[in-house]
Amino acid sequence: MFLENLVFDAVDPQRLGKFWEAVVGGERLTDDDGIYETRMTVDDGPVLDLCFQRVPEPASEPLRFHLDLHGGARQAEEVERLISLGASQLDIGQGDVPWVVLADPEGNPCCVMEERAVYTETGPIAALPLDCADPNVSADFWAWLTGWAEAPGIAPRTLRHLSGRGPLLEMCPEVQSKGPGKNRLHLDVRLEPGEDPDEVAAGIAERGGQELHPDWGDMPWRTYADPSGNEFCILSARTAT
Repeated sequence: MFLENLVFDAVDPQRLGKFWEAVVGGERLTDDDGIYETRMTVDDGPVLDLCFQRVPEPASEPLRFHLDLHGGARQAEEVERLISLGASQLDIGQGDVPWVVLADPEGNPCCVMEERAVYTETGPIAALPLDCADPNVSADFWAWLTGWAEAPGIAPRTLRHLSGRGPLLEMCPEVQSKGPGKNRLHLDVRLEPGEDPDEVAAGIAERGGQELHPDWGDMPWRTYADPSGNEFCILSARTAT
């Protein structure tokens, strides 16, 4: 298995997708009605696709998963660039902090980070902070699921692609437990050829996750929640061509 997608719910997938494509320097993959996809490649590191799927209305649930963007020594210039692309300043009660909180065109918060040694070779996305009921349980779960390894970081537990490059996946203590609403941003994991979906489902359950059964009809993926209730999808293995 490997981490393949960052998936955003979007009222306007094209508008939001083009914004994030410009932010990360992505390569456009899909621009169809209801979905937009762009690919972010980290040199000698992971390849992650950012996917934007249409939903009928903006998200309203508390944010549990967001993107921290690499700013570093050029933090002020990066903030200006993002605002020129359509971002706006956002006050979520952060107070006096060394990072800058912005909202993307649909109001999703993101942070432009200051210089930190742990952000070396991350690429444009410095970190993916995920709210967790128990960071240790979640870190073990996501390490098994993605193959990412323990890495230095500022969160209680941090994972990273085995190359040592690309964004940090940070396990952060949650402020409140997961509610019934769906996360507006989630991860997709792709099966490798030969991996058994039912065995993976059993492994997820053994590690504290659970399969969800939304009424979406016949889909080429299965939907789950991690031990903290955060949704993710397991995509079928690609067939050889």
